[in-house]
Amino acid sequence: MGRCEMKSYSSVDVGARSESGCGKTTTLQMIAGFVEVSDGRIVLDGRDITHAKPSSRGLGVVFQSYALFPHMTVANNVAFGLRMRKVPAAELQQRVNRVLQLVRLGQHAERYPRELSGGQRQRVALARALVIEPPVLLLDEPLSNLDANLREEMQFEIRRIQNEVGITTLMVTHDQAEALSISDRVVVMQAGRITQIDEPYTLYEHPRTRFISGFVGKANMLQGDLDSTGSPQVRQLPGNGALTLSLRPEKIDLVAPGCGRLSGRIVMRYFLGSQWLYRIHTDIGEVTVVRRNDGQAPLEQGAAVDMDWPTELLRVLDADEVRT
Repeated sequence: MGRCEMKSYSSVDVGARSESGCGKTTTLQMIAGFVEVSDGRIVLDGRDITHAKPSSRGLGVVFQSYALFPHMTVANNVAFGLRMRKVPAAELQQRVNRVLQLVRLGQHAERYPRELSGGQRQRVALARALVIEPPVLLLDEPLSNLDANLREEMQFEIRRIQNEVGITTLMVTHDQAEALSISDRVVVMQAGRITQIDEPYTLYEHPRTRFISGFVGKANMLQGDLDSTGSPQVRQLPGNGALTLSLRPEKIDLVAPGCGRLSGRIVMRYFLGSQWLYRIHTDIGEVTVVRRNDGQAPLEQGAAVDMDWPTELLRVLDADEVRT
């Protein structure tokens, strides 16, 4: 891990998004106290917790595996942290009931983990972390074990619960959809270092580097130069330009031959339900275009097309530098 600095404030959901092995889980584990910090500090509400024991930090943690006790009911799993803190029985029962209602498991209190679906087990783990009323909630790849449909549903559920509780949350994920849909701010890490921190929309629309542009969504990487007005323009001939430009596939319009900025021929097309994805061969390489499925017949494979786009949607990228 290199030096990285993050600041988070109350009622904020921060998503750490990056490729596998870049250090995001290690960062979360250092915050939780499971991995020793060799340099730097971790400060929570003005209190230095860098070398504090995990149990004394009071943080809520949801692991990728959920780590539920199979021999305990849902209610007893959720109550475990409160019993360890010797919370009085009446208050314990009240808090368990309240958090089970929050995660919509009030009717499943006496069931065992083996009797629950994957999404329900994930909610139990979330309830167990929330019931101790932690100042910060840490989520380590909480949706990675769910199928695609359930994962999308739980993205919205986590966001709903975070909004209702108003708790600062740090979630580690390698999934761009999770990071963009759940977070107030997204931290992108590369090779153990933070490369950009921004709101999801800003991160997607204004990536700083080639790595970020291609990692947070699909992007066409094009060579370009600045014109006489200082605006970026895509090079129309093969070869390196002075700039690397990023252009999202959905920002490109397909127009009649002779009416666009760049000509090409459709070599492949893919039906994605709500969208059509076209791969187009051009003199400067392959370009990907995504168009909304409007119910009309798609363009034929092999068809000649021109592409057009507003100049202001081209993004000039910095070099992918990871400083040590």
